[in-house]
Amino acid sequence: MPEADHPTPGAGLRSLALVPKAAGPQTAKDFKTDQEVRWCPGCGDYAILAAVQSFMPELGIARENTVFISGIGCSSRFPYYMNTYGMHSIHGRAPAIATGLASSRPDLSVWVVTGDGDALSIGGNHLIHALRRNVNLKILLFNNRIYGLTKGQYSPTSEVGKITKSTPMGSLDTPFNPLSLALGAEASFVARTIDSDRKHLQSVLRAAAEHSGTALVEIYQNCNIFNDGAFDALKEPGTRDEALIRLEHGRPIRFGAAGADGLPGRGVFRDPATGDLHTDLVTADNADRVLVHDAHSASPTTAFALTRLTDADTLHNTPIGVLRDVDRPVYDTLMADQLSTAVADRGEGDLGALLAGSDTWTVG
Repeated sequence: MPEADHPTPGAGLRSLALVPKAAGPQTAKDFKTDQEVRWCPGCGDYAILAAVQSFMPELGIARENTVFISGIGCSSRFPYYMNTYGMHSIHGRAPAIATGLASSRPDLSVWVVTGDGDALSIGGNHLIHALRRNVNLKILLFNNRIYGLTKGQYSPTSEVGKITKSTPMGSLDTPFNPLSLALGAEASFVARTIDSDRKHLQSVLRAAAEHSGTALVEIYQNCNIFNDGAFDALKEPGTRDEALIRLEHGRPIRFGAAGADGLPGRGVFRDPATGDLHTDLVTADNADRVLVHDAHSASPTTAFALTRLTDADTLHNTPIGVLRDVDRPVYDTLMADQLSTAVADRGEGDLGALLAGSDTWTVG
């Protein structure tokens, strides 16, 4: 693969106009490697990989200016199967490595692939700080609510009471809600989608790619070996309409089968007394009170409330789509501005003088 076009060392940090190089015509085939894809037959990762490979040409970014960085876990095999630059890094540290790359190379499109165990256990600290800093990264968090690579232990998103090899009497831990966690960390883009819904998955990826800053996309992904059917309620024709809340910016938040009056069966309302969100039947009398989704609201309050509607056991009232998409200063740009100012004021720095400055002394 040809070398990526990039500036001389140091110059990229101070060039705010740098963007990933535009590519000529590309197809999904261009993003496929010659490596054998080695996941368990039927794994949801196959569907996500195919969706990403077919989506990448839309970005118009050269493959040599695209990087996928992963941690440890089944999902972390991803860089092997993407015909771009990439790194299979260490457990939980993918956001930290990606932060360094994205901050020093603004000409690259940097993607992180991680799982619920990788990102939310040993990697939790790295994830929340990447989100609060708003580094120009796209983070795909595959959530199957189990440890798959290590053969079926409970994960930070497993439900209370989950029977696994490591919790034979049931998990005692309260699970993380990844989207609530992200919003609490001041994430500027938060979304959720499902592995088997290719159209929806790609629409969310498209929105994430267009976002400036850190975009976190949680993808419900089925592990058919160690946690099969975890998201069936959101996929089966008989239950999905009632379980899923499909969010679209600027549209009323409605879901469920059609009611007797011809209106959508249910909607999300705000309790005027408490301000809490709840779901209720939509009728002719209350149709105008259904909450309208505003993904661009400056306050994350409503988005956070939407993440709390989901019943952890039944997955009833699960919102999917873009919950939040707001403009916030991007860390990479802020850092470049500081470096530009420092160089303008004091000239190029002297690393040797810095390391042996006034705060060092000789012993003996």
